[in-house]
Amino acid sequence: MKKYSDYKDSGIEWLGKIPAHWNKKRLKYYGYLYGGLSGKSGSDFNNEKNTNNRKFIPFINIANNSKVDVSNLQLVHFEENETQNMVHKGDIFFLMSSENFDDVGKSAVLEDELSDVYLNSFCRGIRITNNDVDSNYLNYLLASKPLRSKLIVGANGFTRINLKTDKIKGLYVLDLPLTEQTAIAKFLDHKTQLIDNLSEKKERLIELLQEERTAVINQAVTKGLDPNVQMKDSDIEWLGEIPEHWEVKKLKYLTDSVQTGSTPPSTNPKYFVEPDLDWFTPVDFVNDIYLNSSKRKISTLAVEDNVVKIFKPFTVLVIGIGATLGKVGIIKSTASSNQQINALEFADDNSPIYYAYYLQSIKSIIRNMSYSATLAILNQNNTRNILMLCPPKSEQSKIGVYIEKMNQTFNNKIELMTEEIKYLVEYKTSLINEAVTGKIDVRDYKLNHATN
Repeated sequence: MKKYSDYKDSGIEWLGKIPAHWNKKRLKYYGYLYGGLSGKSGSDFNNEKNTNNRKFIPFINIANNSKVDVSNLQLVHFEENETQNMVHKGDIFFLMSSENFDDVGKSAVLEDELSDVYLNSFCRGIRITNNDVDSNYLNYLLASKPLRSKLIVGANGFTRINLKTDKIKGLYVLDLPLTEQTAIAKFLDHKTQLIDNLSEKKERLIELLQEERTAVINQAVTKGLDPNVQMKDSDIEWLGEIPEHWEVKKLKYLTDSVQTGSTPPSTNPKYFVEPDLDWFTPVDFVNDIYLNSSKRKISTLAVEDNVVKIFKPFTVLVIGIGATLGKVGIIKSTASSNQQINALEFADDNSPIYYAYYLQSIKSIIRNMSYSATLAILNQNNTRNILMLCPPKSEQSKIGVYIEKMNQTFNNKIELMTEEIKYLVEYKTSLINEAVTGKIDVRDYKLNHATN
């Protein structure tokens, strides 16, 4: 992309040079700020039984979109003759409070004409009253890295990060001809849409690869690797046919032990001082079936004092409680775990790798057999009685090797696409930064001829 012919110092250190005919102006001179919903309690929101509901733009709509998604509105109850600030087309909304710095100060513009719609209480809106301002351009400018970085400086809070209204009002923005603002906004609309479409296609391809990988693993652990093998009925509805020479046994007959982990008493801080032993919890279970390192570690003193259990390498860990119940991991070295995890030490004549992948493939079955009156729990007795497929040991090993080879192939493809998506996100951010701050000149960009 070409640059402008002439630049000048903006007088703003973090912005640098800008086109010679551009100027700077405080945001407060473009319009006025107004607040979101006030005086509401939890029972006022999203209750369809309330007879006097209005629609409002929720926090998540602004956090996830640069332009408000008008199909994603929620309900709030209004009292008779209640007055709140109504949103208008062209308004820009700011997240004034969030649990993290990624969201606080984020903006989104309303490009649609809405009637009787309001704004959530964690946000403020700016109503543009200056006729020489294109709201879409201004929103891109506010989303650019230089202005976002400046906006959140000084944001603070303990449990939530909060942004001060004066910070928004006093923010320096760029003042340029309206026609030029509109040209930049249209250029970015076009280019970012192309980038987003490409990213979505790659994300869908990743989903398809993950689905294909799951199917490959399920086929291998329940049907084997020989497509010509004789099959028999397993007499288990969810398993169907299995290779004729395979057996079905309960897990307790394949393991030396089924244990539940434990947590060292917090009353003795020495158990957590100079930690050198992995101590796995559900947060350590990610996409890879191998658990390489735990986020939190404990001292071997906890083992010496017999307040935690220690598991040998290639023990299979299964989460036994909560939302991730049934998730499986394999430890490569001696480790421990907390009480939310069941540890399965398979006998030497069985392959822990094969059985880990098998257990992963029947996660939904495991969840269904867990106790779930209030919270899903897979106790040791239920774990011991899980029905397992038992190929000969040599076949277990071959299936494990095959799955890990296929896994690596899928991982390589997924990692490549993930990197490509990361590059597209970085390119999109860079393009917005350069266009809105005048580092590139897009005034002559022809949308009708542009395809990339």
